[in-house]
This record gives sequence, structure tokens and C-alpha cells, in this order.
Amino acid sequence: MSFRIDQLPKKKYVLPGNAACAGCGMMIGLKILGMALGEEATLTIPASCASVVQGLAPKSGVAMPILNVPFASAAAVATGIAEAFKSLGIKGHAVVWAGDGGTADIGMATLSGAAERNSNIIYIMYDNEAYMNTGIQRSSSTPRAAWTTTTPTGKRERKKDVALLMAMHGAPYVATASIAYPQDFYRKLKRAAEIDGFKFIHLHTPCPLGWRLNPAKTVEVAKLAVETGAWILWEYDNGRFKLNPPSTIYADKTKRKPLRDYLKLQGRFAHLSEEEIRLLEEEIEAKWNTILALSKAFSQSQ
Repeated sequence: MSFRIDQLPKKKYVLPGNAACAGCGMMIGLKILGMALGEEATLTIPASCASVVQGLAPKSGVAMPILNVPFASAAAVATGIAEAFKSLGIKGHAVVWAGDGGTADIGMATLSGAAERNSNIIYIMYDNEAYMNTGIQRSSSTPRAAWTTTTPTGKRERKKDVALLMAMHGAPYVATASIAYPQDFYRKLKRAAEIDGFKFIHLHTPCPLGWRLNPAKTVEVAKLAVETGAWILWEYDNGRFKLNPPSTIYADKTKRKPLRDYLKLQGRFAHLSEEEIRLLEEEIEAKWNTILALSKAFSQSQ
């Protein structure tokens, strides 16, 4: 599927007047979700920024059906919606729109259960890499060395890779995406909608407030994450694992921009020493080695 941005659907599902912060990466992603799935999507949203910024009914700033649920239950509730659709013969997609806290941490048990059951849902983890709605506390998806209010000298643990965990569950479809590449995210949403069973998309969504960055730089920072190799675009589609453009270029580390270009725009990394930056570069290279090995093992020739 190849298309230009101006060929995306024009109808708005995220409306003017919503309560999101300026430059909110999560809301950019939600706009693309609306373009891709529209009226066919019923959203289950656990406690998160997304459950707040939509506003109060009947004046909601998001023009899609939404069920707001407790932190841990989103995947289980969406599974019930999918089963109801099936029983009633209703055409629609049960979609979870959840942050990293409600996915990688508090919601991990129900997420894993839905993947193991192969529930017919599309689960989107919008990853702003901390508990932003409750005060910028660290999550297991926070990168190593990043400042948060609970890691004032930098997080000491590595970032949990939830997408790879879902792929290892044997899910029919797993992908990563970025708000800086809307056509790629749109295509992956469309592909997920075609597949029966459990689908998971891990969406990188910078948060200006929590990342201490200029709100005008949200998309630039998201793009730099890919260009420096810190965020890798890939998909696992029914047993076939492959890199997606432009990450296909950055498999060659000589083509990547310096990691410092990405880090220097974010106040959450302002405290880093040269040694800490070097360790992050080594960690990124180790992740690339894993992804490239998987790409080779699960190639299109299978």
C-alpha cells in the first residue's frame, strides 16, 4: 500500500477543543487511528492521558465510541466487545488504545492473556515512556538513563520491549510504528484490521511535558528516534518478520544520525555523561542485532 499524506481520509475523529497538551504525540496517533478505522472502531481506553483528554460526554473531543475502563482490564474488556460483535453479527473492530503504564506494567497480565487466547482485538500501545497523566513517573517502558520524577538521576533499568514479547506469544500480527511516519502507521492499522485474531501495534509517541522538549519539536524528535536507530520500525505478519522503511536503511549503522541528535532535544537526558551515552549506543546496537537476527530467521522466504 503506497500513498501520500494528502490521500489520507479527511474526516476528523479527533476534534478541535480536546484537552490534550500542545504537541501531544498521543493525539497525533489517535488522529491516524481515526483515519484508518473510523466508525468501525470501538475503543477501550484504560486510565491514562487518553482517558482524560477526550473530555466529558456529551462534549467529547473524540468522535469514536469509547469505553473507559480501569487500568488492568483493557485487553479483557476488548475481548468481550469482540465476542459480542461476533455473537450479534456486528461488523466492527474492538480496539484497545492504551499507554505504556496500562500495557507494559499494570495491564500486562490481561494483555498476555488476550495474546495467548488469540482474542480478535487490535491492541495499540501508545508509548510516551512514562506515567505522564499522574506526574511523569517511570514505567518499565521508560528508557535507561531517562529522568522521571521517580528516577531523578536517571532510570537504571533497560526498556521493556513489549512488541517482541507479543511476537513471542505467536500473535498473528505485531508491529512497531511512529507518529513521525503516519503512512506506515496507517498501513499497519489497515493490515491489522484484515487479520482475525490478536494484533498488537507498539506506537512511539513523544510527550513534550514528560520528555522536557519544545512542543513544536514532537514530530522532529519522533523522526530522530528512527533516524538514530533508537526506535526500529518492523512488523511480524503471520510468521514473517521484516524491517520497514526507513529502518531498512538504518540497519547499516553508518547511515544513522548520531544518537546525541535525538538526546539533546530532550531535557530528560540533559544529565547524561559521555559514558552513559556510550552505554545507550551499545544497548541500541544490541537491540539491532536481535531484530536483524529475527529478520533473518523469519524471512519472507518462509
